[in-house]
Amino acid sequence: MKCTFQMIRVFLSVFVLAFCMGSPAQTFPSKPLRIVIGFPPGGGIDMVARLMAPKLTELLGQPVLIENKPGANGVLGMDFVAKAPADGHTLFLGTLGNFSVNPALYPNLPFNIDKQFVPLTELASVSFVLFVNPALPVKSVADLVTYAKRQPDVINFSSSSTGGLPHLAGELFASAIGAKMVHVPYKGSAASISDVMAGQVQMTFEAAAAGLPHVKSGRLRALAVTGSGRLPFLPDVPAIQETVPGFQVVNWYGMAAPAGTPKEVLARWHSEIAKVLAMPEIREKMQGMGTDPVGSSPEEFAQFMKLETAKWARIIRDAQIRPD
Repeated sequence: MKCTFQMIRVFLSVFVLAFCMGSPAQTFPSKPLRIVIGFPPGGGIDMVARLMAPKLTELLGQPVLIENKPGANGVLGMDFVAKAPADGHTLFLGTLGNFSVNPALYPNLPFNIDKQFVPLTELASVSFVLFVNPALPVKSVADLVTYAKRQPDVINFSSSSTGGLPHLAGELFASAIGAKMVHVPYKGSAASISDVMAGQVQMTFEAAAAGLPHVKSGRLRALAVTGSGRLPFLPDVPAIQETVPGFQVVNWYGMAAPAGTPKEVLARWHSEIAKVLAMPEIREKMQGMGTDPVGSSPEEFAQFMKLETAKWARIIRDAQIRPD
């Protein structure tokens, strides 16, 4: 009888503890949430994150903070999240470069993307714009091709980091037109764009959101876009492939969580992100930045990322692209 009573006490204690703790979905979120970006403020991905954060805060009931941890083409920020507690309170928002280019460029990453991250969603697709300094004597991609071929190594192109997609876009463009151009890496899109405006470098490939305000002010010229066609809000700006057949570079932003994050928590994040991406005002603002909302499922994003990683590994190998 005494033994039975003790067993009942133990059972009740476990039951009460489980009730108080609740499931991960019931107790999440229990504190402010962080979305980590591996670049400084001011770039296209940072703008999208800060646009969505207030809406996510309302839906999740806790502050959603954007935390910039720049360095090593996003490796520092990604490493931070890989080692963060897998409770759903810290996520990584990265680019194609972070998820699918870095593994081919840097063989000794301090983390394993496949083993230490869980894909959550492809957030958006982004067509780059080729921005040039207005003083550069070119008015079209054809002019730029001619100018670059006649003056090898004279044109400098900037990027937000060594090995990032803006860097690769520049290298691929130079290779596609058969010209020599000099890469100048910066720490973030804002610094890269700033020096194009100042004339320190002549051109850059960047998200539309990072440069369009300066096009309107006359400090930059939007020469072309890198996607398969013209952008709705830039109908007079041609696609590069109209002049250079086959050239196409499309960036994307994706969200991932540390491996081991409870499925219920991932489902909550995915649900709330999907709601935000479906809001007309958010879609309108994102599309005005040249960013198309996607919101894929975790399974779709995992498969997409696998294909993109294989594609860019092949491009990097064939073009013999190496970090500076």
